[in-house]
Amino acid sequence: MYTERDAIIGTILDQLFPDPIVPLQHKDPYTLLIAVLLSARCTDERVNKITPLLFCIADTPEKMAQLTPQEIQEIIRPCGLSPAKSKAIWQLSHDLLVHYNGRVPESFTELEELPGIGHKSASVVMAQAFHIPAFPVDTHIFRCARRWGLSKGHTVTLVERDLKRLFPKRNWIKRHLQIIYFARQYCPARGHHPQDCPICRLI
Repeated sequence: MYTERDAIIGTILDQLFPDPIVPLQHKDPYTLLIAVLLSARCTDERVNKITPLLFCIADTPEKMAQLTPQEIQEIIRPCGLSPAKSKAIWQLSHDLLVHYNGRVPESFTELEELPGIGHKSASVVMAQAFHIPAFPVDTHIFRCARRWGLSKGHTVTLVERDLKRLFPKRNWIKRHLQIIYFARQYCPARGHHPQDCPICRLI
């Protein structure tokens, strides 16, 4: 049930971040898919420094599959987990060529079957590349949803379920980005001062 508290949160998010943009730099569904994969346990800022180097060499499944996992790893090493990520990027690109004619599928099920792509990553691609309503829950959203009383869920799956029930479907994509930006600027995991947070001080 949508409450006054929820309305306050929505109003503040709309005022502070009326038109949030995707923090990961990309030019199409494929480059977004790769950027999202690289963002696992890595900051968006670092990913955005590495992807231009990678995409200058290979920005399509065809070009990426022509590289070796080792060549990919050398480029993406600063993003962390580079051995696993490089193998996933190469295999993912190969799979797109074999099964989808080089195109990124527009389906949660098909995306989640790709190497290195879980539900959250698939949700980001569905929302940002194809504009299909989804509510990806990262660590920032998980933290804020529980801190603000929007969910008592102890898993990402439960928090996602609660947020989808709470917010209108038409707002899912925007709210997802707004909460991320808000969390980074005003509601961090460490050194958080509720009295200084535009939302925590009111709820």
